[in-house]
Amino acid sequence: MKKLYILQNIIKSPIVAVVRADNAEQAVRISKACVEGGITNIEVTFTVPDADEAIARLRHEYPQIKVGAGTVLDKVTARLAILKGAQFIVSPSFDEEIVKLCNLYQIPYIPGCETITEMVKAMSHGADIIKLFPGSTFGPEYVKAIKGPLPDINLMPTGGVSLDNINDWIDNGCIAVGVGGKLIEPAKDENYQEITRLASEYIQKVKDKVRT
Repeated sequence: MKKLYILQNIIKSPIVAVVRADNAEQAVRISKACVEGGITNIEVTFTVPDADEAIARLRHEYPQIKVGAGTVLDKVTARLAILKGAQFIVSPSFDEEIVKLCNLYQIPYIPGCETITEMVKAMSHGADIIKLFPGSTFGPEYVKAIKGPLPDINLMPTGGVSLDNINDWIDNGCIAVGVGGKLIEPAKDENYQEITRLASEYIQKVKDKVRT
């Protein structure tokens, strides 16, 4: 049931903020700015020093949102993230040991894949959502091509998602999108209010799409 609840939240609010930062404190500040803008799914990448501590803080301070770990390359990191409270695990590629661990803990696993061969392998091992990565290499039209032979695949593109094309990704069959650089870029100037504004724009785009 825990896994189902987490997946339902991602589908219901289909924007995942991908948070990269220079340190854990900055990652928390970026995440808070995103939450204030209405985003309820936060992915703290393990390129952030002490990412596990940022995840633990966010879980404690924002129990109403879903906090995941990104750039998870091995099962040791995955287990550390889960023990610190991560509610979903995201990898840049598929790893059999990670998916086994996530299934054991009933945590959704979202591996990065490019080709249909990679996607089928990940799905057959129990991956819940496939991260189309890097999305900027393919574009929204690629999703339509994938959904032909794999109509039941759950896709989440990351990389190349913007305010201009977010609805194109959803229209072509993605259940969610990962938004990183274009959303959190203002953190370079410590302009967290701008991150909140951008987050609310992404949320409004999706809401408008649902209404139409």
